[in-house]
Amino acid sequence: MKIAFAGTPEFAAVALRALLAAGFEIPLVLSQPDRPAGRGQKLVSSPVKQVALAHGILVQQPERLKDPATHVPLIEAAPDLLVVAAYGLILPQAVLDIPQRGCLNIHASLLPRWRGAAPIQRCIEAGDAETGVTIMQMEAGLDTGPMLLAGNLKIGAGETAATLHDKLAMLGGRLIVDSLRRFEVLAPKAQPEAGVTYASKIDKAEASINWRQPAHEIERRIRAFDPFPGSTARLDDATIKIWHAKTVSGSGQPGEILSAVPEGITVACGEGALRLVELQKPGGRRLASADFLHGFSLAAGQHFS
Repeated sequence: MKIAFAGTPEFAAVALRALLAAGFEIPLVLSQPDRPAGRGQKLVSSPVKQVALAHGILVQQPERLKDPATHVPLIEAAPDLLVVAAYGLILPQAVLDIPQRGCLNIHASLLPRWRGAAPIQRCIEAGDAETGVTIMQMEAGLDTGPMLLAGNLKIGAGETAATLHDKLAMLGGRLIVDSLRRFEVLAPKAQPEAGVTYASKIDKAEASINWRQPAHEIERRIRAFDPFPGSTARLDDATIKIWHAKTVSGSGQPGEILSAVPEGITVACGEGALRLVELQKPGGRRLASADFLHGFSLAAGQHFS
């Protein structure tokens, strides 16, 4: 089959590489426009665009897909199928109708759980024991289409959004290749009505730690928000990022530092305590607690706000 591909970040680039390695013909790739990045704010191409250009594939980067003129490259490519992975733009029905055999989405959850924008982060935050990837047929609803294939993946005790992302990206690449090779025999299955949850987009405002929450909930959120947006705690006038923490026994006023030793900085929570073992001061880099304390003095009795 002739495949068009729509995607933007590394999660999608892994799938595009898998399709190319499997020998599928891909005449067109859609990706979001180049964005400024880094200290110099220079325009940077998306990972998907970089893969496509390296393989000599035509790339189109519309800001939106509402204008019928933006549909012309896809119409001219005349794909049998459009594969979509973390594209970041809503596909109107007019676009979904262009490929002769429809559109398939690589979604990083076991649908219908965690439909929406941030399934990887939300499953860790919620304390799920497993997640996975679902290959689904696309329709107008938000991740509501019939499912073709799914694969499960256990969530490790220390899993972060970064480590889980990489595992799911590889799984997604394998599943989409398998789905296309078996497309003629796979029977679409409607999603069950029970068990629907929505993974809302991550907001930077969520980064601030609420020390009144139980320690185990804060610890999960720290892992879920690594690498973006990170988890932050205010101490006097400084905003400190917390990258790694462990739940421990302890009690005190929420946010109170119970001890500050090289092995970790123990902070009381609404229930239990957290030992902070990897931190980052403003303008600094991620450091183990022992190194962090060399350049940032903390002591028992101080309070995070």
